[in-house]
Amino acid sequence: MKGLAGKNALITGASSGIGQAIAIRLAQEGCNIAINYRSKPEAAKETETTALQRASEAGYGNIQTLLVQGDVSKEEDILRIMHRVTEQFGSLDILINNAGVQTEHASHEVPTDEFDWVLSVNLRGAFICARETIKQFLAQQRPGVIINVSSVHEVIPRPRYLSYSISKGGMENLTKTLALEYANQGIRVNAIAPGATITPINEAWTDDPEQRAVVESHIPMGRPGTSEEMAAATAFLASDEAAYITGQTLFIDGGLTLYADFRETWSA
Repeated sequence: MKGLAGKNALITGASSGIGQAIAIRLAQEGCNIAINYRSKPEAAKETETTALQRASEAGYGNIQTLLVQGDVSKEEDILRIMHRVTEQFGSLDILINNAGVQTEHASHEVPTDEFDWVLSVNLRGAFICARETIKQFLAQQRPGVIINVSSVHEVIPRPRYLSYSISKGGMENLTKTLALEYANQGIRVNAIAPGATITPINEAWTDDPEQRAVVESHIPMGRPGTSEEMAAATAFLASDEAAYITGQTLFIDGGLTLYADFRETWSA
């Protein structure tokens, strides 16, 4: 895709799932990639190895990679991550706010500490990463791109996952507000909103045929998405192909947000 080769990208939570797929795809497009992970260095190394292989196959054998540990719920870790990235690459062009967590409880039983943890990773962490990245963009005096990995649950309520839904609803407004505020300075901010996707965080239903069938019954296209499909859309939004797109959330959900229960008319 146009304009990605040679760019420097930071992907948070890139040791598995969608973040891993995004890191690999951006490397395949010629980006230098900083792979953030919280607690599994071996998984981050796997991301790096695959990314370098795919980049080489695509003709980008000289890309740089960086493994950088850090917990995005901690401001001091984010500041350290940003310093490491700019020290290694010299500049930053693309931020992918992907790190995310979720917990399940009936809403009246959500422990306050778990609620705070989910918001601190999914929303507060994304804000601080974006804030520090925008500072870097402005200091560099050149355009930059931020892409937030949201969810269909920024618009679809999700009972028993209250904190997760709230965090993704907040991410929608974070995306729009930053996009509006910095558009005239060449900074584009968009989001992707995956639907049901085959990732480690969803093993409870992806590995259970009965549960998977239930999930698929609600998806108009009849199947879950893949991490690679999410990565492809992210690469597009990060590229110059999307140069006139900002403040938008791209839903990648197989039609899940089209009110699947209305496929057959049951009300006039």
